[in-house]
Amino acid sequence: MAAPSDPPRPRSAGGSILRVLLSIAVLIVVAVAMGSWVQFTERQAVDTVHTSGSSAADRVDVEAVVQRVDATARELELHVQVVPRGTLGEAEGSAPVAGLSLQTSGATLGNLAFRAHERIETRDVSVTFKGGSISDYPFDTYETGIGFRAQLGGRQVPVRLLFSNNDTLFSVSAEPVASRQEAAAGLRLARSGSLLVFAVFMMVVMWALASSVLLGTWYLTTRAKSLVWPALAWMAATLFALSAFRNSAPGTPPIGCVLDWFAFLWAETIIALCLVTAVITSIRSALQADGAQPAT
Repeated sequence: MAAPSDPPRPRSAGGSILRVLLSIAVLIVVAVAMGSWVQFTERQAVDTVHTSGSSAADRVDVEAVVQRVDATARELELHVQVVPRGTLGEAEGSAPVAGLSLQTSGATLGNLAFRAHERIETRDVSVTFKGGSISDYPFDTYETGIGFRAQLGGRQVPVRLLFSNNDTLFSVSAEPVASRQEAAAGLRLARSGSLLVFAVFMMVVMWALASSVLLGTWYLTTRAKSLVWPALAWMAATLFALSAFRNSAPGTPPIGCVLDWFAFLWAETIIALCLVTAVITSIRSALQADGAQPAT
């Protein structure tokens, strides 16, 4: 007679839990590392100052900082600080020694003028841009250019442009333009990395919720269930929650943008059809069950 085989040893529950916890910890570390890298990269881009123009000792520095980009109006708002250097300024560059005027590029709306011996105040100017369309959100890109030419007391003087960006919803790259008479730079605007990641995440979530509702509807209809009110309430809540979720997208994208056609509109359509199908099928199953019951 063959010897009885040993019973299988029970698996260690502690080992399985430990492996799951280690996997979760690794995923958390990877996610935090990726997030830190993206945040550091964007912080470096914000702190970067692009320089263009003359480096002469006697010059006019124009510090232009992007405060806000309005893709709907197709313009950006520049915070401009003018500082005359060397013999062109007095009181540590807070005032010009003579009347100072700045002629701007065609895309910049308005020139700047400052009186002699008066403190120079910061000005806000608008710059229009071209190319791209906000309907491409979150993949829309735009182009424009800025340039400044200075005259002090009617005499042209060297200019240096120092450009930076403070709008966290957009990344702005600047390419200096060689010119003897002015300081200029070509600008390219695109959505920031954080906004792009969040928008793509929103599209993934929308499709995941639509797929979940679709699977739930398939289960209800194939099992010939009667009206399951918690399931129907969950579907209806998802239908309306997606609208609020979509409206929370940063940058207020318009209806009909890429975000809508890639995910939102299709997800809403699938969920609405699933909800109607589940209700009709459940009511039909309930009516058939009531008709099959014998009359008392």
